[in-house]
Amino acid sequence: MSSKHPKGLPILFFTEMWERFSFYGMRAILVLYLTKETIGANPGLGWSNADALVLYGWYTMLVYVMSIPGGWIADRWLGQKKTVFIGGLLIAAGQLTLVLNNIETFYFGLGLIIAGVGCLKANISTMVGGLYKEGDARRDSGFTIFYIGINIGAATAPLLVGYIGEVHGWHYGFGLAGIGMLIGQTVYIWGQKYLKDVGNFVPVEKVQGSTKNKPLTKIEKDRVIVLLISFLIVIVFWTAYEQAGGLMNLYTNEKINRVVFGLEIPASLFQSVPAIFVVIFGAIVANFWMKRSKKGKESSSLFKMAIGTIVMGTGFLMMTGATLEAADGGKAMLIWLILSYLLQVIGELSISPVALSFITKLAPLKYASIMMGVYFAATGLGNKLAGLVGELAQKAGEFEVFTGIFVFCVLFGLLLLVFFKKLNKLTHGAERIIE
Repeated sequence: MSSKHPKGLPILFFTEMWERFSFYGMRAILVLYLTKETIGANPGLGWSNADALVLYGWYTMLVYVMSIPGGWIADRWLGQKKTVFIGGLLIAAGQLTLVLNNIETFYFGLGLIIAGVGCLKANISTMVGGLYKEGDARRDSGFTIFYIGINIGAATAPLLVGYIGEVHGWHYGFGLAGIGMLIGQTVYIWGQKYLKDVGNFVPVEKVQGSTKNKPLTKIEKDRVIVLLISFLIVIVFWTAYEQAGGLMNLYTNEKINRVVFGLEIPASLFQSVPAIFVVIFGAIVANFWMKRSKKGKESSSLFKMAIGTIVMGTGFLMMTGATLEAADGGKAMLIWLILSYLLQVIGELSISPVALSFITKLAPLKYASIMMGVYFAATGLGNKLAGLVGELAQKAGEFEVFTGIFVFCVLFGLLLLVFFKKLNKLTHGAERIIE
């Protein structure tokens, strides 16, 4: 079997990279824009932290929940390829609408982005899986490459969009995110010659061979059960991880010493740190698990996700340290934030790309896009819960919230380790490599 990856992978890689540039650019400045005073050289909307986090939670939930109808549209009507294209256009239109400086177009622009991400996100990930045949050993590494690629967009967006938004004008930042999405669409259109056999609409009756309503087999049902359980891991992960764009973003702005070599770094720029770590450590973590597998040691997807949850949760112990240092009204050292992001990313690399690959291995073919949509809906629910947790910190305090996340994630990960062998049996060898 060739070790080279399909030519369609870099096309999907760059398309999703620019979509993440758009999304993470928006993520970097949204709560800062909402909470900025309405007066001054670069006015915002003047909302309270609590109100901003509520909207942030709803927005980040809905962009992912809409992946369910996005997957349904692809499976039943248009196919993944066309649905991704439509989604990209909607995102670009939404970002450019935010350039207009009034509250009505602000909500309308958010609505367009939500619909666009719903059409694009799940379906482009499913297309990545479609590049590989069943049992292809390259699948997991392909998703890791895809994941590293999109995080290049996530890393550069806060640096560019965040800087321009905070320093030169929020709406210039929104506009730059929209331009990035248009570049992604251009790449996607140009690369269609490498995607001829991927993401096309296939009628359900052809997938099943004879009848649309053929019931799932016992093996397929067991695999769906495992997928649904894995979605619980996804919810826990994103509830914790998405504190980065909300609570941790505000905490960085207000209580972290951001002065480096005499210059104060805008808070939004630190949103690029996790993505930079993904690019740096993505191949290292993937190589660690690959070597472990070759040695015959446990390296199933569920095991990886359990370990990842524990490591990611430990990152919040660093934020506990930051709150203790800043308890007297001062500001915490920047190293606490950096270490927190580092541990969160190490955990992320054992959860997020692994989960994407896991779904393409286990999901019944006729429900491929919808199951990916459910995965992103779980991501969205995690994002909403992240907003609620961040809002709770406004009353309970950051120390209690950061410490609580640490304790819960570690205990949840340990619980998964207790039961993962039983759960792994329900996959019925879906992760078996075909030489």
